Amino acid sequence: MPGWTAHDIPGQSGRLAVVTGANSGLGYVTARELARRGARVVLACRSGTRGTEAVRRMTGELPGADVEFRRLDLGDLASVREFAEGFPYDRLDLLVNNAGVMAPAYGTTADGFETQFGVNHLGHFALTGLLAPALLAVPGARVVTVSSMMHALANIDIRDLNSERGYRRWIAYARSKTANLLFTHELARRLAAGGADVVAAAAHPGYAATNLQTAGPRAEGRRGAERLMEAGNRVFAQSAEAGALPTLYAATAPGVGPDSFFGPSFAMWRGAPARSWRAPWTLDDEAGARLWGESERLTGVTCDSLKA
Repeated sequence: MPGWTAHDIPGQSGRLAVVTGANSGLGYVTARELARRGARVVLACRSGTRGTEAVRRMTGELPGADVEFRRLDLGDLASVREFAEGFPYDRLDLLVNNAGVMAPAYGTTADGFETQFGVNHLGHFALTGLLAPALLAVPGARVVTVSSMMHALANIDIRDLNSERGYRRWIAYARSKTANLLFTHELARRLAAGGADVVAAAAHPGYAATNLQTAGPRAEGRRGAERLMEAGNRVFAQSAEAGALPTLYAATAPGVGPDSFFGPSFAMWRGAPARSWRAPWTLDDEAGARLWGESERLTGVTCDSLKA
């Protein structure tokens, strides 16, 4: 893995991938590089305008790329169900749970969940469960969920998953990213228990320059915070191309094991992909099972093929 770059991505011809949040940033780079290696890629995005533009831009960069846009709003479980019910393929080689929101003002999803927990975790939980039959139909399929080094700031509070007792934006973000890792841990356990030939892994980009950092402050009109984030992106962050490499490694490299977690090699911040440190609470079997049960209850999505 030392020095691993996008040039090391194995050929993807014949593989079908879904990448959420693929209209910009890490998701766009992930989708583009998979398409460059021959995969058929579904860009699952909330905005029809931005999703269609991403397809246009990607095919401009890669003439002949096999990419398509399908609408998916992870903050609306009806949209998640509509995406899964309208998915025109009976097999899926790769699901990249990439989309997310970072540290917005308190808000709720269409279903009443705190926005970060609802979008970053519950939306992807539901999507994975609904697409599980297509994933299980492909030996060697993978589910890669994008977490963050910021998960280390906080464990989940199973009694207050929706931050109803008090909302602190960065703690809520960290909890949603811990939820991503606990979800991966429990998913990997369930797949192994069922004898499924599907790998559940996770990745994080370190500090990568994308619009994720500035979207919240811009939407709230906090110009000072937006400028601070822009300055941090310019001075400290690595590019989106570099930030997407751990996800691409988890998605394509040979030998990726269940419940693996990859990130940048230098201080979890930047550099080539490497195995990443993770907080011990993200490896807690009991916490993973409890979060899974609550996620099923909240979303109404269960999958017999993923029962423990």
